[in-house]
Amino acid sequence: MGSLDDRLIIVISGPGGVGKGTIVARLLDRDPRLWLSRSWTTRARRPGESMEAYHFTNRELFEAHIAVDGFLEWVEFLDYMQGTPRPDPPPGHDVVFEIDVHGAQQVARRYPDALLVFVDAPSRRHQEDRLRGRGDPDEKVSARLAKAEEEKALADELGCEIIINDDLERAVCEIEGLIKGRRARAASC
Repeated sequence: MGSLDDRLIIVISGPGGVGKGTIVARLLDRDPRLWLSRSWTTRARRPGESMEAYHFTNRELFEAHIAVDGFLEWVEFLDYMQGTPRPDPPPGHDVVFEIDVHGAQQVARRYPDALLVFVDAPSRRHQEDRLRGRGDPDEKVSARLAKAEEEKALADELGCEIIINDDLERAVCEIEGLIKGRRARAASC
């Protein structure tokens, strides 16, 4: 496995239903130097969710992967487990992690120069509408909304760049600008 020390590490986090996946997909489409590390999850696939969104697995296999130190970070979140396997990106690619803010905290401990971006909805009402729109059941919506304020507080504590996803194109452009700035800074060192 190659080293991540010479690559830009970009962590995109935020509460459920704020559009992280859509933003990350746009970033990957527009920047061929980005490589997405695909997370593992023990939760069931949502209706209409791509099989490529996660490595869907069961708790037993997930826990076995933990036992062999196979994750860069992992967390038990609400009623499922989610984690990021140790990445091995192709040469010349910067790494994108689309993970929760607790995972971002773990990545930042290992890679203090990582670009931490926290995507949020314009309001909890907007977030609720998005969660319901993707088919989340009422109990999941309530749990995610309650968790969102805790996640935002941790993002503030970590010093994440905060992006409000009230306009998808603007949000993507803002993150592209952050990435270009970090690349320019690294090139000048």
